[in-house]
Amino acid sequence: MSRSLAEPWRLGGVAIPNRVVLAPLAGIGNWFVRLQAKRFGAGLVVSEMVSSFAVHYRNERTCRELLRIHPDEHPVSVQLFGHDPEVMASAAERVAAAGADLIDINMGCPVPKVCKTGAGAALLEEPSRAVAVARAAASGSGLPVTVKLRSGLRPGDVSGVELARRLVLDGGVAGISIHPRHASQRHSGVPRYELVRDLVDDLPVPVLVSGGLQSAEQVRRAFEQTGAAGVLLARGSLGNPWLFEEVLGVRSGGPGRDEILDELDWVIDRAVEHLGEDRATRYLRKFYPWYVERLGGCKALQAALQTAPSVAAAQELLHCGALPAAA
Repeated sequence: MSRSLAEPWRLGGVAIPNRVVLAPLAGIGNWFVRLQAKRFGAGLVVSEMVSSFAVHYRNERTCRELLRIHPDEHPVSVQLFGHDPEVMASAAERVAAAGADLIDINMGCPVPKVCKTGAGAALLEEPSRAVAVARAAASGSGLPVTVKLRSGLRPGDVSGVELARRLVLDGGVAGISIHPRHASQRHSGVPRYELVRDLVDDLPVPVLVSGGLQSAEQVRRAFEQTGAAGVLLARGSLGNPWLFEEVLGVRSGGPGRDEILDELDWVIDRAVEHLGEDRATRYLRKFYPWYVERLGGCKALQAALQTAPSVAAAQELLHCGALPAAA
């Protein structure tokens, strides 16, 4: 019987309306990026990576900005990273109080500044600690806990696959998300989807697949090849929330120029609401290239947006006719 990405399912007892998920996007996946994904059909959204230590020690900006949840986001998962079980339990309790429906633990981030603290992909080399961290998050929060990890650290290494089994059998996690590339690959190379299939066949909890999912066709192929319970859209959704609709079969073509500009205006307005005019002016510089590329904008426009002195100045550049008449 053919499976559908539009089917509802449950993760740790949480009802999720479809099997298309916004993946955690470090430094990007704040409340309005997640809300945007929801508006375009995502069944579940996951926050950007949040430091368990920052939450535990009540860092003001972290708690105010990264734990902010919009009422229309639910169901929403907050992703934490860290290596200390006691700190993780404390942070997870705070995340639950903020209104999260689930907690995700990052055990796959390959970035050195994360790994050198013993968190992220470094936990693949410390399976007992990894299990303790996951159990602490569950006990501290009372919420279902999932873990996102890589298949391994280096070529030929499948320690992430082995750890996934331990996290379920010994750590009691409610689900696993796996990016089947080793950490040293970052985002290059071909994902080993057969590793995901093995976990799907072995584990009694939902397994989700991430990595290399840039188009609706790639998403559907990975969903079928792996038998995963769901798919995580990450970099492929940057500046392209319409991908959620394409994957779910709600639309068959990409957006036009006006639709892209309207959506970018929505993003700009939310950024100002979230950060204020000054910080939003700087923060949005990472967003402009994703949308302008879809609009067919030239390098000169991209450069001008990166130096625009205000949000209003950037919007004037976008709407003044410097763009092609059609995308």
